[in-house]
Amino acid sequence: MTKQQVRAQADARALGDAPAQLAALETMTVGQLAKLWVELRDEPCRTRNKDYLRKRLAWTIQERAEGGLSVGALARIAQLGDGLPERWRMRQRAESGVPAPLPAAEPRDPRIPPPGTVLRRLHEGISHEVTVLAEGFAYAGETYKTLSAIAKHITGTPWNGFLFFGLKKRASDGAQQEASR
Repeated sequence: MTKQQVRAQADARALGDAPAQLAALETMTVGQLAKLWVELRDEPCRTRNKDYLRKRLAWTIQERAEGGLSVGALARIAQLGDGLPERWRMRQRAESGVPAPLPAAEPRDPRIPPPGTVLRRLHEGISHEVTVLAEGFAYAGETYKTLSAIAKHITGTPWNGFLFFGLKKRASDGAQQEASR
């Protein structure tokens, strides 16, 4: 008997009558569902969506009563590897006891110049300078997450930050250049 099957049998005994528990989910409030979520899943409940909680809790109750995914299904999941959703990979690592790797840094947008670059833009006779940082942009002594936020601050209207600072040309400009060739 595998470790998972032993756990499933213990869970089934602890849960009692699975059909009765599934039926009870229909009459529970969101607060009761959230409390049951913490009890069954050993993780905090991050949603207040009643339908979602019912579906996920029903799955958990059935999984514990009937033993979860088959050995073949788990083998296929392991075979798929990086093609799996992150949530499944996290669950596999937790069940196998392997510590989770540190999250990979998001790739930097290739349109953004390297940190330290100063972008200049003349708008309504005033020169504006923005310094590219490793995480965001510095303008007028403040840090901004996006160039669009700075462009909106300068102009008072929504702007695409890449267009405003000349890092991207309008699509119509490119089409006109192609047509003139």
